[in-house]
Amino acid sequence: MAKISVEIPDELLTDLDEHVGDDKKFVNRSDAVRASIRKTLDLLDQIDDRHNRLAEDE
Repeated sequence: MAKISVEIPDELLTDLDEHVGDDKKFVNRSDAVRASIRKTLDLLDQIDDRHNRLAEDE
């Protein structure tokens, strides 16, 4: 799995950390960021589908 570095404003990181840890939604920050990216990509696919911009299967 590739590692990347990103800059995140402190207020977003503080909000994110409220959902990370034992008995919370995400195990760690990486898990939360991956979930967010997946969700964003799914939403973008839905938008592309509505605008007929998805690539056709060959």
